[in-house]
Amino acid sequence: MELAPVLQIALGWLELGLPEEALQELESLSARDRMRRQALELKLAAQMKAERWNAGADTGRLLCLREPKEPQFFIQAAYCLHETGDTAAARNWLMTGPSSLIEDPLFHYNIACYHAVLGESKQARSHLKRAISMDESLRWRACHDDDLATLGEVWKPQ
Repeated sequence: MELAPVLQIALGWLELGLPEEALQELESLSARDRMRRQALELKLAAQMKAERWNAGADTGRLLCLREPKEPQFFIQAAYCLHETGDTAAARNWLMTGPSSLIEDPLFHYNIACYHAVLGESKQARSHLKRAISMDESLRWRACHDDDLATLGEVWKPQ
């Protein structure tokens, strides 16, 4: 099948909240087209929505290797790894990303979560404070994130 229509159909399934159908649609592509960036990005989004964390980690890391300057792929791949229960691998993978990640509040937020889960409270607090200073909307998220529960109420305004 041709790439563009399949991607549109798969995106439609995903927007309807039906990630499994989106993944099935993507499987109708040729092996070559399934490896194109657009198809891989959509596949990763569907895998994450379907909570297929192991598959998502694989797809995310593949995207990172193919697009090493794209910070979002490192964030997504690390998140999938964390969701598989391999938080140390998530932290380590995220740290291999491009230097532009340092400007991304989600990088600091996620790395704070990973440090907190790994019992590295000092690093977690530092990154969480930086994330919130960069994006105030992360404060609410931090209040409700189980990964950060061990830090106390570091996210409260001072």
